[in-house]
Amino acid sequence: MVAVRAEASVPVAERIRPRALLRTAIQIAVVIGLVVLLRVAVIEPVRVSSESMATTYDKGDVLLVDKLATHTGSPGRGDVVAFVSPQDGALTLKRVVGVAGDRVAVLDGFLVVNGARVREPFVDHASQDGIYFGTVTVPPHAVFVMGDNRANSIDSRQYGPVPLVAISGRVRLRLWPLG
Repeated sequence: MVAVRAEASVPVAERIRPRALLRTAIQIAVVIGLVVLLRVAVIEPVRVSSESMATTYDKGDVLLVDKLATHTGSPGRGDVVAFVSPQDGALTLKRVVGVAGDRVAVLDGFLVVNGARVREPFVDHASQDGIYFGTVTVPPHAVFVMGDNRANSIDSRQYGPVPLVAISGRVRLRLWPLG
């Protein structure tokens, strides 16, 4: 019983070992370093800032961008990619509709790649009626991107094909809202 009282009377600072403090500080620093490394090199949460990808993604949605995807192969048709817009320098999300060598056009609101109409259930074709563009051949080491909300999207139709080196990652999933 006396030992308990003696220990209770010792100041807290003397009871905490300096080694334990150092170990805890190192663990916290390692965790923070790993989180920063993951965000810079592997994954990044991105908030959708416009309506150009509606109805697939809405303004305010939070998406997870896989940055390693750019090292495992070129994006394919249908992938939603993140890149710095050549128009305003902002991080932009668009769908790849054409890859190197493809001939891309929009005829009466419908995407046509290499002479064939592309099925796009995520595009509201009723709002696309009367839109024409192209035909453009996608150069090597580039992709042609368009927003799913074609009537309200600034994309490769305005600024041309996007170089593969400008793509920072592929959208993998929606974090928010859930479901």
